[in-house]
Amino acid sequence: MTSTNPDDYAFERKVPAGDNMERHVCTDCGWVHYDNPKVVVGSVVTFEDKFLLCKRAINPRKDFWTLPAGFLEQNETTADGATREAFEEANANIRIRDLLAVYSVTHISQVQIMYRAVLDKPEFSAGPESLEVHLFEWEDIPWNDLAFPTVYWALHQYQQIKDMEYFAPFANASGEMLDKSYEILRR
Repeated sequence: MTSTNPDDYAFERKVPAGDNMERHVCTDCGWVHYDNPKVVVGSVVTFEDKFLLCKRAINPRKDFWTLPAGFLEQNETTADGATREAFEEANANIRIRDLLAVYSVTHISQVQIMYRAVLDKPEFSAGPESLEVHLFEWEDIPWNDLAFPTVYWALHQYQQIKDMEYFAPFANASGEMLDKSYEILRR
């Protein structure tokens, strides 16, 4: 069996036959190492009219508030990954409702898939990647201390459709929402 560990090969950067992108190609056997974007899965979790947020215990953006989210694991559906992340970060058992948004975060090569989810009981606590976990009323969300622009996008996009049964999933924010969300990182 051929190894899929890129450290087992001597690579050079070139465009492999049949491709149009420069890749790492093994100089011995021609095996191509594809370095593709990472998939992040998460959810806007609500209980009644409150929003579940986690204060990050790790970098990047340690001490800032975020949605329960993280990298998708191998052999996992995106919904299962979002459910797992809510449990890992907030010890919260959530129920996924539907897809809220798919974000393309090209500057860090991520695709972020966000769901709407419900916390049936207000039972949660900080997991190893969270310093605190809290249910916030909309007006009490720590807007100036959100970890990432996509957290801002997801919360605001959720507010736009919170009472809707059917809607088209959102994509990256634009206009004023985009501008306001990037102010977060400047603080």
